[in-house]
Amino acid sequence: MTATTEKSTEKFVGQSILRREDAALITGQGTFTDGIAMPGALHLAVLRSPLAHARITSIDLTAALALPGVVAAFTGADLASEFAIGLPCGWPVTEDIKIPEHPPLAVDEVNHVGDGVAVVLATDAATAEDALGLVEVDYEALPAVFDVEAALEPGAPLVHEALGTNHCYTWPLATGDVDAAFAEADVVVEGRYLQQRVLPSPMEPRAVLVSPDPVGGGFTIYSSTQVPHFLRDIGAMVVGMPDSKLRVIAPDVGGGFGAKLNVYAEEALALALARRLKKPVRWNETRSDHHIATTHGRGQVQKMAVAATREGKILGMKVELLADMGAYLQLLTPGIAVFGAFTYCGLYDFGSYSFDCKGVFTNLTPTDAYRGAGRSEAAYAHERIMDDLARELGMDAAEVRLINLHPKFLEPRTVPSGVLYDSGDYEPCMREAMRLVDYDAVRAEQEQRRASGDPVQIGIGIGNFTESGGLSPSKVAAGVRLQSGGWEAATVRMLVSGKVEVVTGTSPHGQGHETAWSQIAADALGVHPDDVEVLHSDTAIAPFGRDTYGSRSLPVGGVSVHLAAHKVVDKAKTIAAHLLEASEDDLSFENGRFAVGGTDAGITIQEVAMAAYLADNLPEGMEPLLTAENAFDPPNFTWPFGTHICVMEVDTETGFSKIRRFVAVDDCGHVVNPEIVAGQLHGGIAQGIGQAMFEEATFDADGNPTTATLADYQFAAASDLPHIELGSTVTPSPTNPMGVKGIGESGAIGSSPAVVNAVIDAVAHLGVTHIDMPTTPQRVWRAIQEARG
Repeated sequence: MTATTEKSTEKFVGQSILRREDAALITGQGTFTDGIAMPGALHLAVLRSPLAHARITSIDLTAALALPGVVAAFTGADLASEFAIGLPCGWPVTEDIKIPEHPPLAVDEVNHVGDGVAVVLATDAATAEDALGLVEVDYEALPAVFDVEAALEPGAPLVHEALGTNHCYTWPLATGDVDAAFAEADVVVEGRYLQQRVLPSPMEPRAVLVSPDPVGGGFTIYSSTQVPHFLRDIGAMVVGMPDSKLRVIAPDVGGGFGAKLNVYAEEALALALARRLKKPVRWNETRSDHHIATTHGRGQVQKMAVAATREGKILGMKVELLADMGAYLQLLTPGIAVFGAFTYCGLYDFGSYSFDCKGVFTNLTPTDAYRGAGRSEAAYAHERIMDDLARELGMDAAEVRLINLHPKFLEPRTVPSGVLYDSGDYEPCMREAMRLVDYDAVRAEQEQRRASGDPVQIGIGIGNFTESGGLSPSKVAAGVRLQSGGWEAATVRMLVSGKVEVVTGTSPHGQGHETAWSQIAADALGVHPDDVEVLHSDTAIAPFGRDTYGSRSLPVGGVSVHLAAHKVVDKAKTIAAHLLEASEDDLSFENGRFAVGGTDAGITIQEVAMAAYLADNLPEGMEPLLTAENAFDPPNFTWPFGTHICVMEVDTETGFSKIRRFVAVDDCGHVVNPEIVAGQLHGGIAQGIGQAMFEEATFDADGNPTTATLADYQFAAASDLPHIELGSTVTPSPTNPMGVKGIGESGAIGSSPAVVNAVIDAVAHLGVTHIDMPTTPQRVWRAIQEARG
C-alpha cells in the first residue's frame, strides 16, 4: 500500500495563506466554554464585596438557600478546607517580597471592591444570581488607600495589616556611572508620566466548566484561558490533588490580551465545588464581574530623567517606578513592571542606566499582564522623554532619535540596561516610517498652520520601540525569579495515510497557530499545509507546554515545530537510504522526495512513513513510526522593533483630536504569514490607540469603580480608528533557526507613545508640554487653557 498525497512544489512560509481557523468563527460554528452543553451542571455565582476594605463580621446564607433552584451556598470559611494553598504568585521578584494570603474566597477581610465573599450554586444562572441578593453580609468598614504615592506615605491605611506595610518590593538595576553622566551633562530633562489602569475587555469574558469523572476520579476543566498547562499545574496545587487527575481544555477563546494569562479564584472555586458536590460546575463572567474581578492592565507612576549633550546625544538615563499591585499578587503581578526594566533604554545607545521599581499595594483590583506587559509602559516613557528632550534642545523629534540609535548589529549586542539584544537595524526602519508618512511635508504643513493661526493644528508623534519577545529562556527566567520554564514543546507525526499531525504546547486565542504551524511543517516535510492537522489547547493531547503570552508563540513554539519536523526528515532520510540501498550522504530531499544523486532512484516521505509504520524493513535498531518530539529552550529572548508615526489633528477650540494618518513599520525578523502579522498589528495598534485616547479604569473616593460597565468605559470605535498603513524591514534573529522574532504585542507597544506625542506636538507651540493618557477632549482643552494662563 502506498500513500498518494500530492507533493508540494512551493514554499509556504512567507505566504499570506488564509487562516483556516476563521471559517468556523465567522459562521458561528466555534466552540466556546459557555456553549458547551453539560447536563446537570450547577451554575456558580459569586457574591462580591461592595466595599474596598472591610472586616466581614457575619454572613447569613439562610434566605439564599431557601430559594427554589438553589442547591448549595458557601462562605469562605465553609470552603477553607477545600484548598491546600491560596492563589499563588508565580513571580516573586525579590527574596524579601511581601506576599499576602490570597484565598479564592475571602474569609475574614475583603481588600478591594469585587473581592468574593460567598458563592451560590443553582440549577440555572438566573436563579444563582437572584440568590446572591438574598445573602446577608455585615461588614465593618476599614480605612483604604487607592493611590500608589499616597500608599507609601507615613500613616497611610494598610491594605494588609499583617504585612505591616504597603511596600511590596523594591527591584533595582544599574549599569555604568549614572551619577557621573548626569554631572557631566549639558542638559538634564525630567518627566513624570502616568500609566492609567485599563480593562482588558476581551470579546469573550472569562468562563469555566468543571466536569468530574465518576469512574477515574479525575476532572476535566474547560476554561477560556491562554494557559491550559498553567491551569492544570496550579489548579492541582491549589486544591491539593495530583496534576494527573486534571485535564484542561481551552476551546475557542475569544481574546485574552494577558487577562487570561492567570489562574483565577473562580477556576479554583469551580474545581473545588465540583469535587465537593460531585457534580459539574460552571461559571460565566459578566461584564460587571470583569471590571472588578479580572486583573487590570498597567497602573504605574513613571519618573524618568535623561542626561544629554547640547547636540542631543544621551549620556545616561534614570527610571523610578511606582507599580500598583492592587490588593493581591496574581500570577505575574510583581514581575510586570520589572519585565520592562530592560527596555526603558529603547533603541538608544548610551553609557549608563539606572532603574528602580517599587511595588505598592492598594485597595484596588489586582493588576497583571496586559498586551505588551512592561514593554509597552517602557516604550511610552522613553518616547515621551525623547520628545521632551527635543523640545528642551530646540531640535526636531526625529533628529534627536536618529543620532541616538544603536548602529546596525546582526549578532547579540549589550545595551545600556545590561542585556543582550539579538539583532537590530533601527535607522532603516525609522527612515522608512518617515518616508511613508512624508515626514518633511507634514512638518511643513504644521508650520503653515501655526503661522496662519488655524484653530485645527496638526502634530507628529513618533513611537520607536523594541520589546523582549519570545518569552524565554528558562535560565534567564529563573534569574529574575520567574517560577516557570521558557521552553516550548512540539510533536510531529507522519501518519500511515501520509498526512501529518502537529501537536503544539502553545495555546492560541486568535493568533492563527493552526495556519502558521501548518505552513512551517509543510515546508519542512515537503507536503501541502492542507495535509497538516495542528492539535493544541488540550493537556490530554499536548501534555507538555508553556502556552501563549509574551510574543513567544512563533519564536519558541513555532520554532519547536520546525525543529521537530526536521527531526522527522532526518529519521526519514536514514530509512530512505536503507530502502534505496544508498548512502545518506548521497541523498537529497526536496519537495517531499528523497532522491539518490546522479540516478532516477527516489522515494517520497509518505512512502517512508508507510515503511516506518509497517516496520518490517527498517535499519537495525531503529524504532517504528515516523514521529519526533522537540522541546526548544532558546538561548535568548528575541527583540522585535519598529517605528510608529501618528499624524494628529487637534481642534484647539474644543480639544477634540482625530488621527489623520498612522504608519507602522515593524521588524519581526522573517515572517511566516504576512496577513496574520498585519492582523496582529491592527489589533495591537487599536488597543494602543484606545489606551492613549479613550480608556481609563477610574474609581471614586471610596474605591468604587466609576467605569463599572461598558456604558462608562470608552473604547475606540471603528470610526475613531484611521486606515493603518503598514511597512516592514527584516532583520533575522540569530537566536533561532527560523530567524523569527514575534509580533503579537508590537502594535500595542509602539502606538500609544506615537499618539500622545502627536497630540502634544500639535499644541506644543501654545505652551503645552504634557498631557496624561487618555488624551480626552476635555483633558486636551484644559491643557491648552492652562498653557494660555
